[in-house]
Amino acid sequence: MSKQHPIIAVTGSSGAGTTTVRRAFADLFRRLQIQAAWIQGDGFLRHERSAMRDKIDAATTQSRRFSHFHPDANLLDKLEALFLEYAQSGTGMTRNYAHDDAEAARFGTQSGKFTPWQALPADTDVLFYEGHHGGFSQPGSKTAKRIQIAEQVDLLLGVTPSVNLEWIQKIHHDCGRSGCGEQLVIDTILHRMPDYVDYIVPQFARTHINVQRVPLVDTSHPFVARDIPGADESIVVIHLRDPRQFDFPELLKKIDGAQMTRRNTMLVPGGKMTLAIEIICTPLIAEMIAARDTVTG
Repeated sequence: MSKQHPIIAVTGSSGAGTTTVRRAFADLFRRLQIQAAWIQGDGFLRHERSAMRDKIDAATTQSRRFSHFHPDANLLDKLEALFLEYAQSGTGMTRNYAHDDAEAARFGTQSGKFTPWQALPADTDVLFYEGHHGGFSQPGSKTAKRIQIAEQVDLLLGVTPSVNLEWIQKIHHDCGRSGCGEQLVIDTILHRMPDYVDYIVPQFARTHINVQRVPLVDTSHPFVARDIPGADESIVVIHLRDPRQFDFPELLKKIDGAQMTRRNTMLVPGGKMTLAIEIICTPLIAEMIAARDTVTG
């Protein structure tokens, strides 16, 4: 953690809604005139698309599990090193991964490929990470290196929709972007479920804020659902780890339709998710920047 170079991370699986949270922070940063270094978690994958498919096929043949969630499929030591360097000096190296042709054109590479490693922009105010491992923690052992990414993060958000909703969103997302078949996406979901339980779920116990979207329509059979439940067809559960940081009566006034379900848990309409994140996080970020300015001043 660093007052001078704070780090914000959003963690969750593909289809969970981390991109929605990132957009909320982009609006928040724009309003507060904050310059952010944006980090894509997939840039720290170990393998490009074709090599990853080969690794998964080989693991399946040997009755082993291997997915994008697994530590061995990622360069988590490099991600931890980036967070440590940024916290100390506001610098570091990152790269991007092109998921589709549109991103390939934007990044100047091919779909399924990485860009070269490059330095972060100079003079940024915060680092913002979106990916699978922003809250990852692994004690050292004879077979595994100690990795403590979560310890470097100043504000950690987990995005955890109900499982069926997450599956529906992933099927629509992956089939629409990469053109792969629905059955392939279903196989991927089932294959990586043990890694999700072992490596993603524990991160949500380390977060400062958890955001969970819950559908209000029938999603009992997610693999035949034709549509993703819309914002008005869902509610959002927001859990705040330390309720002492927040003025809940004031939050309820600012978010129409919000209510408290526990002393540190709010329920907001699905259409108010982005607004709620901005309202909740704006004073936290403003406090971060004020502390940073005090140090740099």
